[in-house]
Amino acid sequence: MRVATAAKIAGGALAAAFAVLPANAQNAELTMLDSLARGSWALEMRGGDASQRICVRTGREFIQLRHRQPGCEQFVVQDGPTQVTVQYTCRGNGYGRTTIRKESNSLIQVRSQGIQGGSPFSLEGEARRVGNC
Repeated sequence: MRVATAAKIAGGALAAAFAVLPANAQNAELTMLDSLARGSWALEMRGGDASQRICVRTGREFIQLRHRQPGCEQFVVQDGPTQVTVQYTCRGNGYGRTTIRKESNSLIQVRSQGIQGGSPFSLEGEARRVGNC
């Protein structure tokens, strides 16, 4: 009887540990983005899209390039020292998945795709710090 009880306790503990994993993934720190230089960045898009200027305060401004509104739910897929991937959903306006690869504190590569306002989008570009905001 004790072996069966121990197995139930161990199984319950294992299930509880796996139940916590998604919450931890959603609360990832994204420290790579925090290491980017603050200031004005020029985002040059490949494929003919217009370039943009972005005032970077946290680095997270690059996550939702097509969905600028606040309140979107984000899920961190990858949080590494040189690359992050974040998937997000903006209720009523679509969703996206963005990967940001750091080449230096003032140069990154950005890829994002998803749906905005019912239409698909896909962007790829390079952003570099160009000055102060």
